[in-house]
Amino acid sequence: MKLKGKTAVVTGASSGMGREIAYHFAKEGANVIAVARRAERLNELVDQTKDFEGKVVAFSADITNKEKVEGMIDEAVKLFGKMDILVNNAGIMDDMSGVGDASDEMYEKVFDLNVKSAFYAMRKAVKYFEGVGGGVIINVASVGGLYGGVAGATYTASKHAVVGLTKNTAFMYALKNIRCNAICPGGIATEIGSSEFMQHINQEGAARTGIGMPLNPRFGQGSEIATVAVFLASDDASFVNGQCLAVDGGWRAY
Repeated sequence: MKLKGKTAVVTGASSGMGREIAYHFAKEGANVIAVARRAERLNELVDQTKDFEGKVVAFSADITNKEKVEGMIDEAVKLFGKMDILVNNAGIMDDMSGVGDASDEMYEKVFDLNVKSAFYAMRKAVKYFEGVGGGVIINVASVGGLYGGVAGATYTASKHAVVGLTKNTAFMYALKNIRCNAICPGGIATEIGSSEFMQHINQEGAARTGIGMPLNPRFGQGSEIATVAVFLASDDASFVNGQCLAVDGGWRAY
């Protein structure tokens, strides 16, 4: 088992990629604090993994709240005596608007979840990792953090921020045995399309960003992101640091 004896905190764990990451981490022997707002979905995950080597514990929280973000890390240390891995997966999509049509409300909500929550979690985790001699951070960004025409301006800017934060953290703390990498998924079958702002898509923006969709060979599954996360969290990736890995089936290789 690649993660036996490790303790991980995974945000956005009630569905999609986050749920799969928490599931696969536990299957590989890690104890997992699974964080999301929907307690009932987290409890389903706990029940689904009850026979695994690793234990999953539900932690219901709105991680746009800084105190809750810091609390999830405290909870991991309290329950399992340590934390080895932080996965910032929680995120929200915009409505495909260009910057001229992006609302203040959307900007604030997208950045609060996609960027600020990750920033707060990383700040807390780094301080902890410095004290114990190292640790691993995995940020789930997006190919929208590597290219400009995948989504609207707000989401694109937020994921570019996550990519920058990943690279800076990797460089700044490399001598302290703290690794920080990002996974940049392409088209993945998740519930993100049902999120708040995707219910009222900007049709002009969607038409423009949709130009590249015919190049997508297929949609991936959350499990295909989770197995990459397992690798990055494990000692197999001990020399992988500061990388933002596109996991997109070759979509953006054109």
